[in-house]
Amino acid sequence: MNVQKTTNKDKIGFQKLIAVFGIILFIGKIVAWKLTKSDAVFSDAMESIVNIISAFMGLYSLYLAAKPKDEDHPYGHGKVEFVTSGIEGALIAIAGVIIIYEGINSLIAGKVLNKLDWGIFIIAATAIINYLLGYISIKKGENENSLVLISSGKHLQSDTVTTLGVVVSLIVVYFTKIYWIDSVVALIFGAYIIFVGYKIVRKSLSGIMDEQDPDLLNQIIALLEENRRIEWIDVHNMKIQQFGASLHIDAHITLPWYYSLREAHSEMEKVIILLAQNTKRSVEFNFHMDDCRPVSCPVCQIMDCPVREKDFVKRVEWTPENVPRVEKHTVE
Repeated sequence: MNVQKTTNKDKIGFQKLIAVFGIILFIGKIVAWKLTKSDAVFSDAMESIVNIISAFMGLYSLYLAAKPKDEDHPYGHGKVEFVTSGIEGALIAIAGVIIIYEGINSLIAGKVLNKLDWGIFIIAATAIINYLLGYISIKKGENENSLVLISSGKHLQSDTVTTLGVVVSLIVVYFTKIYWIDSVVALIFGAYIIFVGYKIVRKSLSGIMDEQDPDLLNQIIALLEENRRIEWIDVHNMKIQQFGASLHIDAHITLPWYYSLREAHSEMEKVIILLAQNTKRSVEFNFHMDDCRPVSCPVCQIMDCPVREKDFVKRVEWTPENVPRVEKHTVE
């Protein structure tokens, strides 16, 4: 069963906006560099090239993710978001290396800066625009579970941090005439950019490798535990995969063996509907129905069971530790 929650139309439109603003802000930073001759401003402008490349890569990935499933991609194209986000994170880290390189060159060369007042005004304006755009992108990405928009937003905000560092250094140099401060600030924020890039790459790799998301698993299992019915004797062997903004949930559910196929399917659908109605993402479910065996009797809460072979012993709480296990729950 597949339950759709969102479309990619709005995400693609917003990513286009990010790309357009990336080009505009890059032009503004180039103008500021030409006026000031600041290597820190030049490094900030070079990072904006990464913004532009990342924005268009994100746009392409959202376009692919929006394509329907086909014979070659039975689970859809959503995982492309992890790939492009990983590349974006790598580009961010490379930009940090460039900033550090330029900062070291500035320290060695000891350049004198010009027209700092104009540079401060232009760079500060780009920082404000970048931060607002990044904030909106992150919120939109969180609401629509889009790793691309979240990554783009974090990239824009990390760019804002370095840009503000450039602004601060320009202001200090403007009043003190100590030109090496500009390079030192660039070095500090270059290291920060590398760290941000690493975190984005790490998150992307975890998605590609289907690494378990503990928070998501806890949320789903807590929902099942809170709303469990006595007919749901057991839920086990649960696996959750993420495909961009979509989820794929596999699990086994143990039901009374004497249920008709229609009754068993109805109970299974109640589980699916519960999860679908309380999950913001598009979800595809693959639930396997197991018939109960004598080993299940000690944990089965159906007290008027007509075929019980063993006494009820205790209710087993479903937890993130035992629900993903392959084996059925028992009291042993």
